[in-house]
Amino acid sequence: MSPAVRRQTIADALHRTAVRLPAKTAIVCGDTQWTYAGFDALVSRLAAGLHRIGVGEGDKVAVLARNSHGFAALRFALARRGAVLVPINFMLKADEVAYILRHAGARTLATDSGLAGLAREASALETQVQQFIWLPSEDPSEPTPGMHHFDDLAACTDALPAVQLGSFDLAQIVYTSGTESTPKGAMLTHDAVLWQYVSCVIHAEIAETDRTLHALPLYHCAQLDVFFGPAIYIGSSNVITSKPTPDNLLALIEQHQITSFFAPPTVWIALLRSPLFDASKLGSLAKGYYGASIMPVEVLKELAARLSKVRLWNLYGQTEIAPLATMLGPDDQLRKPGSCGKAVLNVETRVVNDAMQDVAVGEVGEILHRSPHLMLGYFNDPERTAASFEGDWFHSGDLAMIDSEGFITVVDRKKDMIKTGGENVASREVEEMIYRLPAVSEVAVIGLPDPKWVEAVTAVIVVKAGQTLTEEEVTAHCNQHMAHFKCPKRVVFTDSLPKNPSGKLLKRELRGRHA
Repeated sequence: MSPAVRRQTIADALHRTAVRLPAKTAIVCGDTQWTYAGFDALVSRLAAGLHRIGVGEGDKVAVLARNSHGFAALRFALARRGAVLVPINFMLKADEVAYILRHAGARTLATDSGLAGLAREASALETQVQQFIWLPSEDPSEPTPGMHHFDDLAACTDALPAVQLGSFDLAQIVYTSGTESTPKGAMLTHDAVLWQYVSCVIHAEIAETDRTLHALPLYHCAQLDVFFGPAIYIGSSNVITSKPTPDNLLALIEQHQITSFFAPPTVWIALLRSPLFDASKLGSLAKGYYGASIMPVEVLKELAARLSKVRLWNLYGQTEIAPLATMLGPDDQLRKPGSCGKAVLNVETRVVNDAMQDVAVGEVGEILHRSPHLMLGYFNDPERTAASFEGDWFHSGDLAMIDSEGFITVVDRKKDMIKTGGENVASREVEEMIYRLPAVSEVAVIGLPDPKWVEAVTAVIVVKAGQTLTEEEVTAHCNQHMAHFKCPKRVVFTDSLPKNPSGKLLKRELRGRHA
């Protein structure tokens, strides 16, 4: 039997949807609109174009670009060609981009006009990059000279050579955000990503009838593989934007009658605070998803009150598990506020102590996983791979508690646990308390060096527009409701908190800024 008969890759998933739903709208981005049949045919031509410029099976192709129809097409074309996608955070500096390019060994780099300068600068820093691909953007843009043009590659009529590709072959290397240490490249196979698609479709109730808005960066595994990939797999219609600003998002939801939308808590907060927010114009929205960081309970209650018809899901995981691991569904949002739920269909999850024994109810331990979603390991990093899979479980690095019903609540990252005066303080617990103050828009709690406490609990706060708050009010509120050692020793007010494009708070940057 030919291996092709049983093949199931990311690109095969698109093709099967195109066979089932050829005339249905697959992609909308700016003025571009593709049906599933048109999208699938373009992906095949683009894969042939990649072959023409020398991209071979197993080659690492990096993408440094904002969201666009071009990015979406390239993602599936690389899979069809048998090449390996290496998406890169476009907020990184040139030397940080160069590190990923060197580490992955990418010889081809795809970029857009807005990031072409950064792409060239980074590639010049002793990388193996030999050629560039120019990708179109959401808004019309001029091609960058000296690069292979997306439209030319997508017009290729060459026959695509047979690809010796199986579901266990490498599909992508996704680098961790590097908020705590040097980025690590998680190696994910086609079958890992596809098993994860199945878990997403079932637990997040992704449906063929969805009209989904994809606004967070596609370089990030949450938008790419929890929402965009499963939506293509099941046959949803997809609106792609590169501008996750409240005015743009609110307008697109209304214009396209969006039914499904994912954003990290920081973006949901920005929508709620926008003067353009009008629940009556968001009547089509039925499914709301959050993840990437923890949703403050007070914000969760506000969302439930102001968007009462929207069912909410909390999706939790890590890059290394493709990335979905656990889910808290709509029925438990207010019953189990702050929880990340239970393991999804294809994941087994435990919370353990340092001896890898399951913790008792209410005790804090580390989250471990087993799953076909999991990565093969970290690319060219056997030591950190071995550490992450110690004891034949994947060690997430997240600390959590588990309740009597088996619901998991993340309390902190191991490296974000504050050790102050000999006591451990979970930054999330302090953040949740401060969010109870009506004037607080956002808060991040960090530990800063202190001669007395070793680490001083420090709250960095963004105050809501038109409201006021003092350090004394914050400390008095915390002292009234929390043990003294947990209360902030310092309070810093700021206009904004540093975040990466996926909405994750960059606490390492905060610690460096305020130390």
